[in-house]
Amino acid sequence: MLFRGSRLFYAVLAASGLTLAAGAMPAFAEQTHYPLTLNNCGRSITIQHAPSRTVSIGQSSTEILYTLGLADKVVGTAVWVGPVLKGYEEVNARVPRLADNDPSFESVLARKPDMVTVQFQWHVGPQGAVAKPEQFQELGIPVYISPSDCVGKENAAGSDGVRHDRFTMDLIYQEIRELAAIYDVSDRGEQVVADLKAREAAARAKLASAKGRLSAVFWFSSQKDADPYVAGRNGAPGYIMEALGLRNVVETDDEWPTVGWETLAKANPSMIVAASMDRRRYPLDSIEAKRDFLKKDAVASLMPAVKAGRVFEMDAQSMNPTIRTIDGIETLASAIAASDLGQ
Repeated sequence: MLFRGSRLFYAVLAASGLTLAAGAMPAFAEQTHYPLTLNNCGRSITIQHAPSRTVSIGQSSTEILYTLGLADKVVGTAVWVGPVLKGYEEVNARVPRLADNDPSFESVLARKPDMVTVQFQWHVGPQGAVAKPEQFQELGIPVYISPSDCVGKENAAGSDGVRHDRFTMDLIYQEIRELAAIYDVSDRGEQVVADLKAREAAARAKLASAKGRLSAVFWFSSQKDADPYVAGRNGAPGYIMEALGLRNVVETDDEWPTVGWETLAKANPSMIVAASMDRRRYPLDSIEAKRDFLKKDAVASLMPAVKAGRVFEMDAQSMNPTIRTIDGIETLASAIAASDLGQ
């Protein structure tokens, strides 16, 4: 791999008189010295050596490991909402899928992990649906939880949590760097962060003229005959909207509150951003079901955004705090630019 921190490669590059594009050169990071101790989601975790058998509970956590070149260290994954990142189909096919949704504690242990990475605290946390971190710790298995699901956020059983602080991509960059340090591939981590930052800057520039004149609602899913789960202001969709100069019509700190269509219709968003996913936990998970609902519902079908065809699809993982959030900024910027809103 080109970006594995090979100083020899850069020495040869320099000697040949060649250069990389501006911003592409990663900062060299020090080699990890073990044991490594980190403060993670209010816990102190110690990693004795670079893990070789990881179970990753959460699609984002798994994809970060893949982008760091660590697919051969992943022995099991779970909690997926859609296809893997493009380019990683083959490596992902070789990793056992323990469950599309919540894996059992026993199925995780059966893979004999020496590390567990977690995207959401509600899977492994104080009220963990899979287990509590202490259950793994008693067996000598460290647990790393994404900072994006605990820093500035209050998680509670039975809800998606409340974000008291606005999510920013800095939390994902922290996760990338900390995982890179855990596995002693910090140079690769710096390159991944640099690439994401460059993409974010380019996407922001694509729709720089919006500046609050457009509004949006992000719709994740709905249970049967229930109000939709839509994005509050402080999560990843809020970050996407801020990046593109859009106003969120849902003003709450709850990460994914349920809001009635009557209320949403009165707010009259310029667009509806609907999640596309493979997950089938709720009746309106699929994008086809969402579009059918918008066409037939007595209230939603009359919304100007629906009548004008301003319903834009977005991969569900982009609506969660993940490396895919950058994809979300890019996707929505392109969709708006190609619509009548971009005129």
